Amino acid sequence: MPSLKSLRTRIASVKATQKITKAMQMVAAAKLRRATLAAEAARPYATRMERVLSNLGAGVSDSAAPPLLAGTGSDKTHLLLVCTAERGLCGPFNSSIARLARERANALIAEGKTIKIICVGKKGFDILKRLFEKDILEVIDLRGVKQIGFANAQAIAQKASRPANSTSRPSSVRASTR
Repeated sequence: MPSLKSLRTRIASVKATQKITKAMQMVAAAKLRRATLAAEAARPYATRMERVLSNLGAGVSDSAAPPLLAGTGSDKTHLLLVCTAERGLCGPFNSSIARLARERANALIAEGKTIKIICVGKKGFDILKRLFEKDILEVIDLRGVKQIGFANAQAIAQKASRPANSTSRPSSVRASTR
């Protein structure tokens, strides 16, 4: 049987751990609140950007426009760009993104469309590979990147805008640490 002193030490240790955990929880809640406010503040910009791009697409003649802006006139093949987090404690976030991608892919397949998937983040690939492995064109791994910037987004946009070979297999790409 443990002594009274060892029990008191154990109780003090547990209380100290509870205090640390509570402080970490408060910091995480504050960061989440800031991120939520930033995302909500960006909505008007995203809405306006969508209108600007649709006006550009409607106003450009088909012969002079780049294929990404003008389109091909066919909506038989759809590209899903699935972006998930690479770092810890993002399980529910990654699961929600994968669930939405899975629902969208299944809806498009039910309509008779062909889907292709580019996974940005290995976590999304790990979740989707079971159902859609043959449809995944590429996996872009950003775990080695300390801070994601424009160069990373530009590389992903170039991969998304190039014509896809329907027989290509998923390839893992290590992003540059620029």
